[in-house]
Amino acid sequence: MKQSKLELSVGFFVVLGLAALAWLTLKLGSGSSVGGNTYLMEARFDNAGGLHSGCEIEMAGVRVGRVEAVRFDPQDFSAIATLRIVSTLQLPTDTMASVKTAGLIGDKFVALSPGADATNLKPGSRITMTESAVDLESLIGKMAFGSVNKNQQPTPAAQ
Repeated sequence: MKQSKLELSVGFFVVLGLAALAWLTLKLGSGSSVGGNTYLMEARFDNAGGLHSGCEIEMAGVRVGRVEAVRFDPQDFSAIATLRIVSTLQLPTDTMASVKTAGLIGDKFVALSPGADATNLKPGSRITMTESAVDLESLIGKMAFGSVNKNQQPTPAAQ
């Protein structure tokens, strides 16, 4: 009798541990580990290259949220990022959102730079001041080939 009670209690704790591990895996995998209450904001970028759902949002090097989604706006051909930000952070209306690269691997994140305006953005509103991702390929191409207009016909040499 004692042996079966012991086996039952050990089995219960093993199942409880597996359930906790599964919950933690789902919580971390969904990117909802920001913690506490959050609210949504939007930011419009001309180029959101490499930014995707789950990317971090940082302010002063501290994680303050995650990118919820990135979608294409066919009206003005831009990318709109939906940002999930911790509710304790109140952003001034002149806050700037920039797409930055973290490390050598090239992981992208959104860096928020607060402004000095006295009024704050309301949840659900849009950050209007944005800085798009740097396109390294075009920068290297401009450096390597200069700003030469390839459609221009060569002029004959002066005689």
